[in-house]
Amino acid sequence: MKRLRPHLLVGLLLSLLILSGLHPWMRETLLDARFRLLTRQATGDIVLVEIDPRSIQALGRWPWLRSVHAELVQRLERAGATDIVFDVDFSTPSSPDQDAAFAAALQAAGGSVVLPAFRQRVADRGDGHTLHVNRPIPLFAQQAWLALVNVLPERDGVIRQYSHSAVIEGEFIASVGAMLAGRHDQNAPPFRIDFGIQPASVPSLSAIDILRETPAALAALHGKKAIIAGTAAELGDRFTVPNGRIIPGSLVQALAAESIIQGRTLTTTSPAVSLGGLAALIVAMAAIWSRVRAGRRILVLGLLALAIEGAAVCVQAFHPIAFDSSLLLAGVAAYALVTAIDEIDLRGLLRLAAERRFERIAMCLSDGLVCVDQTGRITLWNPGASAIFGHPEQAAIGQPFEFLLAQGDGSVSEAPFRLTAVPLARLLQRGGTVVELMGLRRSGEPFDLECSLSCWDTAAGVQYGVVLRDISLRKRQQEHIRYLAECDTVTGLPNRNSLMAHLEDAISRKEPGTATLLLVGVNRFQQINNLYGHSFGDALVVALVERLRVVAAQASLIARLGSDEFAILFTGEAGEAAALGERIVADFQYRPVTVGDRPHRIAVAIGLASTSTAQHAEMLIGNAHFALASAKAQTSAAPVPFDPLMRGAIERREALEAELRTALADNEFELFYQPQIELRTGTVVGAEALIRWRHSERGYVSPAEFMPVVNTTSLSEDVAAWVLETACRRAADWQRRGYAIRIGVNLAQSQFATGDLAAEVERRLAENGLRPELLELEVTEDIILDDGAKTLRVLAALRALGVKIAFDDFGTGYGSLTYLKSFPLDKIKIDQSFVKRLEPGSQDAAIVAATIDLGQALGLSVIAEGIETQATASLLREMGCDEGQGYLISKPIPAQEFAMKFLRKEARLVA
Repeated sequence: MKRLRPHLLVGLLLSLLILSGLHPWMRETLLDARFRLLTRQATGDIVLVEIDPRSIQALGRWPWLRSVHAELVQRLERAGATDIVFDVDFSTPSSPDQDAAFAAALQAAGGSVVLPAFRQRVADRGDGHTLHVNRPIPLFAQQAWLALVNVLPERDGVIRQYSHSAVIEGEFIASVGAMLAGRHDQNAPPFRIDFGIQPASVPSLSAIDILRETPAALAALHGKKAIIAGTAAELGDRFTVPNGRIIPGSLVQALAAESIIQGRTLTTTSPAVSLGGLAALIVAMAAIWSRVRAGRRILVLGLLALAIEGAAVCVQAFHPIAFDSSLLLAGVAAYALVTAIDEIDLRGLLRLAAERRFERIAMCLSDGLVCVDQTGRITLWNPGASAIFGHPEQAAIGQPFEFLLAQGDGSVSEAPFRLTAVPLARLLQRGGTVVELMGLRRSGEPFDLECSLSCWDTAAGVQYGVVLRDISLRKRQQEHIRYLAECDTVTGLPNRNSLMAHLEDAISRKEPGTATLLLVGVNRFQQINNLYGHSFGDALVVALVERLRVVAAQASLIARLGSDEFAILFTGEAGEAAALGERIVADFQYRPVTVGDRPHRIAVAIGLASTSTAQHAEMLIGNAHFALASAKAQTSAAPVPFDPLMRGAIERREALEAELRTALADNEFELFYQPQIELRTGTVVGAEALIRWRHSERGYVSPAEFMPVVNTTSLSEDVAAWVLETACRRAADWQRRGYAIRIGVNLAQSQFATGDLAAEVERRLAENGLRPELLELEVTEDIILDDGAKTLRVLAALRALGVKIAFDDFGTGYGSLTYLKSFPLDKIKIDQSFVKRLEPGSQDAAIVAATIDLGQALGLSVIAEGIETQATASLLREMGCDEGQGYLISKPIPAQEFAMKFLRKEARLVA
């Protein structure tokens, strides 16, 4: 059995080589390497005509016109080329004249041109076929030979094998290489290309030189076979060949043809030959194993390997045979390895190498490393440990480990951490390999120490190792990070994170004494910050906090929630919390806050929310914010407790906003139209478009209920755009039917803030074919106040389009006369608040009369809203008012009803 052991081990190694899949890689690497030694030149009978970067740049495009390829054929024919092979795809038609030009050139060549066919994988189209054959179009195939250009890489992506031909769909097609070599043997097996033939020895010419009929290029083609193919890198026709070279596909075809021409179609020896050689090796080694010493066996094996590979190289040099010596050489290497293992004490070497490597690593570690024997005494001490503790190596070796440790108070440990076999083994068994202890430096300074424990067997018994790290800096950093995470850096107060934790705890305790959150907001803090700077603002905040700590000394927690907001958690009755809020307000109201030597009067507002009103901390803070917002809005400074109605109003508003978004998406909005008449004649001259919501359950919803939500959310822009588009489309429809009805559309503030309103209006007019004067856009004072300069530019652009501009709700604002002077307007709309109570001799009558006179003086027409009685209409007519609208004429009605009632002959367009 002992005699068989080395041969069984060799067999095991060779089996692992084969099963691991390394044998094919080893074989191909060995065979590929021989091409470096066995080089030879090409015959020169095959010339590459390259579609290279110079050719593509000269013609300025790719793919080339078929007429260019026709010119190439004609030039090559005249130059005396015997065969012309294209490696260019002609499987799709071009323009008829271009295809005809190329077909004519093929016909004139008289069958000396070869066009490519190639197979490619495609998705199954339902017929079960996944292999598609690309052929030249029939117009070209009738005038030329076909040749297969496919080359298939091995698993490692390298091209080695080449086929003479293939039978595709019952048709025999020779490969390009076989066609160039003049071999058309259907039964010839695939072969290895001889990549010892130097690619650089294959003659090549640039296609542009052929097209330009360069004499030297044409002379090089006489009596030669030409391959026309793309070699430019950007065309992508590149393949990896043995020894890491990357060459164009056309050059692979040329080397395959050269292999056939030169009789170098390499055939790999069968596995039976390799197995036979391996069997002979095993027999020979069995015969000499016990008779020859190890050193001589290795020498014999080395000479045998050289002889095997030398013979393989000689055979391949003179015959097209690639001898697979990989398995035989692997057997030789396995026997050499087994010989070495038998002679060397591998385990001892490995242990010695490991110990030396461990010592080198230990001495280079920045961490401290201490080794301890079973008695707990130090046997190894590295420079890292000296740096941590301050003890030199000579003073530490032999000392018990506990002399490095201190108790929590910094004194030397009286009950030392005994690092001996029994406690350490237990510690390792339960997974406690990392412990934190209190270390003691040579100077007597205690510090935080982390110990990573391990053990291993040695020739001298069990050894214990301890990796030591000074974590005092890390502890300080962790403490600083915890401080930053939980505290405000300016005031030192707990921040929002700490507040949330305290609130969750207060809510979860559910004690009889209810806790209350007081949210203190500082009025005009941002203004002070901007006026005096952030440094002053921080100093002011610190002074505010000192005041709060004194006034709210009985509070459970004071935290900073935001730049100008402070939270006070008070445990007690709600009345006591309210009284605390009143004391805080009064304290700041009657006593200034001093920063440096400058006193400042600071006003605060306070909102209160009890923990009983919230289910979690976020909700409690939200309730307090609702109350604080209410406190800031009221005129008095009294603290405001949270009322559930505050949250309910916001929740209803949020729900309404969500409903409105759905309504816009589901087309639930509708435009009603209220007629506008000329007061003197009673003729309908216009209509104001007013939005209505046709709710699926509630019916029509009043704009007063939903428009405030629309105008203060992101819905505003989309709804306003819908109103403008719908009104323009309706006005254009009435215009096409022959009615000159001017439609008034209320503009939203959002349309001036975002986008290009003038461009949008111009596009709507053009899309619908609407005359500009039939669109009247209404603006209110709040739109102008938002950004007067921008609004002026937008209105001027709208006016330039021919659109009318009306000033809505005139008289209800503060600066209306200034706007009449500065802005491009066409009409004033008198607000209905003045019209509904209009009586002769009243103040409203005086305001209306003055407005009408002002409009006439400025050349503006005037329309009165809210006419509900005939007496009001008559009085307005006597005052000289141009137009009017109101319930006396009609309430807002749907478009169809408006058309039936008010579209009369008087409103017809004049041709």
